[in-house]
Amino acid sequence: MDTQKKTYAPIPLETERIGKIVLDAAYKVHTTLGPGLMESVYEACVAYEIKKQNLLVETQVVLPVKYDEVIVKTGLRLDMWVEKLVIVEFKVVQTMILLFDAQLLTYLKLTENRLGFLMNFNVKRLKRMVH
Repeated sequence: MDTQKKTYAPIPLETERIGKIVLDAAYKVHTTLGPGLMESVYEACVAYEIKKQNLLVETQVVLPVKYDEVIVKTGLRLDMWVEKLVIVEFKVVQTMILLFDAQLLTYLKLTENRLGFLMNFNVKRLKRMVH
């Protein structure tokens, strides 16, 4: 059994820069609005803040899956895709579950992106998590 850890190249600096803008926008929105609203409200407000930084922000992006030689329209949908480099998934839930992590990892794999954020706005304070 191979027990060596897989190594990855560092995340590009431009992707990290965009990621910081995304996090700053999310903190600003959460600090201003607090918990208790719908995901769509946080998504729209964070998108607005990011767009103020002159970045391309797409929301509710349909993500097809290539299987064999066909494109399958699966109903997968990214909550937010910033500059086609950073994926953001919004949640407003009591408890985060592992399925949400798997969902984001799948999106990263399908888009070949390296950075994604899973944000639960149903908390008193947003927390940064490093994986």
